[in-house]
Amino acid sequence: MTLKIYFAGSIRGGRKDRETYAELIKHISKHGKVLTEHIGDASITQAGEDGSSDNYIYNRDMNWLEEADVLIAEVSTPSLGVGYEIAKAETLGKKILCLYNSTKNLSAMLNGNPHLRIESYKTLDEAFSHIDNFLSRYHSRKINQKLY
Repeated sequence: MTLKIYFAGSIRGGRKDRETYAELIKHISKHGKVLTEHIGDASITQAGEDGSSDNYIYNRDMNWLEEADVLIAEVSTPSLGVGYEIAKAETLGKKILCLYNSTKNLSAMLNGNPHLRIESYKTLDEAFSHIDNFLSRYHSRKINQKLY
């Protein structure tokens, strides 16, 4: 069964990390299906997706979040939407990895939450390593659950 991964990153909160998102998504896709590949798309501006209503985006993304096995969020750029997605994923019992650039300050609401795995990185290679470790632990837990 293919792992389904929801990637969250800021859109309307700011697109300055878009290239980082694209690289993270490319790496994450080696592990499974990234349901939200469009987050790294250069054609999406801070104004959001062209042609899609806010209601459509909300319903689509909530469906993807429910379908996803895990959530990986890049949280260096503050975003109300990403915060909402993280909270919803927590409510749904999803395993969550939050990545942030170590030059940024992380929200206490994320950093203090014991249900989130929080990892800082200086380089993309460090972020890739955190992703690999998170997803390998997720796979091991799933395998062990099936054995018992």
